[in-house]
Amino acid sequence: MEIFNGLLIVYSLIFRTFAPQIGYTVFEMMVIKYIFDRTLSFFGLLFLWPVLLIIAVLILCKMPGGPVMFKQIRVGKNGKHFTIYKFRSMTVSHSGSPISVAGEERITPFGAILRRYKFDELPELWNVFKGDMSFVGPRPDVPGYADELKGEDRELLRLRPGITGPATLKYRSEDEMIAKYVAQKQKEGDTRDTQEIALEYNDQVIYPDKVRINRYYLHHYSFAKDIEMLICTVLRRQMTYNHEII
Repeated sequence: MEIFNGLLIVYSLIFRTFAPQIGYTVFEMMVIKYIFDRTLSFFGLLFLWPVLLIIAVLILCKMPGGPVMFKQIRVGKNGKHFTIYKFRSMTVSHSGSPISVAGEERITPFGAILRRYKFDELPELWNVFKGDMSFVGPRPDVPGYADELKGEDRELLRLRPGITGPATLKYRSEDEMIAKYVAQKQKEGDTRDTQEIALEYNDQVIYPDKVRINRYYLHHYSFAKDIEMLICTVLRRQMTYNHEII
């Protein structure tokens, strides 16, 4: 991980020094982003394969009876479907709901650790290397969200989904936020199923805000900000983006 951090910091310093003078267009920055994604994902897979192997073995030991990898169809650029790869963090038999709530029984104790430190996302380096995803962008949704956007919101499909991004950073504790909302509603006497309450909060509050943030990202794209977001993701730090702390 230190090698990863070093590459990000060096790349950030170089870009911040020369980009303002060169005056890159958005198209040129997108080309740089594409090359950067392929290069960094290649070296990420090259240097982090021992970590991936160790996590895979631990999953087999601590969560037996199921696959190491979690595979799911997600919506990618231009609405094209692709298979995302993550380390499994849940029990084999669960409801399959796309909304996760912190503390729910389907998330195993070891899976909770993986999710807390985002280690479950590491296999997505393969998705980035293949071109399905980018390091930075909107998180890839399951069918029924991004592909169902209406009007100008559909422009988000022009972007490759990312491992991290401004909305991901703002809602890095999304599971905990949803859990608090569910607990509050149940305290107020709401007798609906936990997943139904969680889905309500996601669809009415969190997801619309993510769309707002990601549209701003599309219209104010900055490769330097991409690098800053990557560094904040790896180092678990906050940053200022569009006049708010994420």
